[in-house]
Amino acid sequence: MKAAKNKILITGGASGIGLGLTERFIQEDNTVIICGRRASALEKAAQKFPSLITKVCDLSVEKERVELTQWIYRHHPDLNILINNAGIQQWMTISDADFYSRAKKEMVTNMEAPLHLISLLSNLSSLNTIMNVTSGLSFVPLSKVPVYSASKAFFHSFTLSLRQMLKSKDIDVIEIIPPALNTDLGGKGLHDAAPPVSEFIESVFQQLKEGKQEIAFGFSEIMLKASAEDLKIAFNRMNPA
Repeated sequence: MKAAKNKILITGGASGIGLGLTERFIQEDNTVIICGRRASALEKAAQKFPSLITKVCDLSVEKERVELTQWIYRHHPDLNILINNAGIQQWMTISDADFYSRAKKEMVTNMEAPLHLISLLSNLSSLNTIMNVTSGLSFVPLSKVPVYSASKAFFHSFTLSLRQMLKSKDIDVIEIIPPALNTDLGGKGLHDAAPPVSEFIESVFQQLKEGKQEIAFGFSEIMLKASAEDLKIAFNRMNPA
């Protein structure tokens, strides 16, 4: 993909990794659209980046996903990059009274929503790149976030298949595989000791310029390259009895 002069939609682009990608793509002379359910977060991002285009959309609602893509086709038919970044992480156990309801919400946001958006936008004639944000937990789950880990493993697998399916359309499919970073994913303070988002974003853009289709960093890079035995050791270390 070319580094500049793109029009990009980033889901969940008002915070965390999404905001980091937003800032860097704007710096690289791209037009960036972000969507999210919190108007206040979108407004705050737009104040920081005046060229930013925002759209309020709750991606967990099917009707709103359809309305978002209709808006794209109508007002931004030259969109050429879709970045599926939005996701939620919930710390929970199977014995929690609300486990199932929270799990359903997580599955809709992390799996159903991006698959639906890809389906709706893959026929946009200008689209040439899809980036899916998965996780190092795609390869080795953390039992404290069981549904999140499983949803990212699903999305990693789907991304591999999608890359093959879209070759005939000349649409590049890139997987961005972050480790735990210093964001509020899962709750405030949970990842304060993790690497900053800025370091990860720098690595992402270097690897994009190198033409990589699987972009990892730190822990996620180790897991991407790990053997089955290495993954078993990592699982036991991360999930002590």
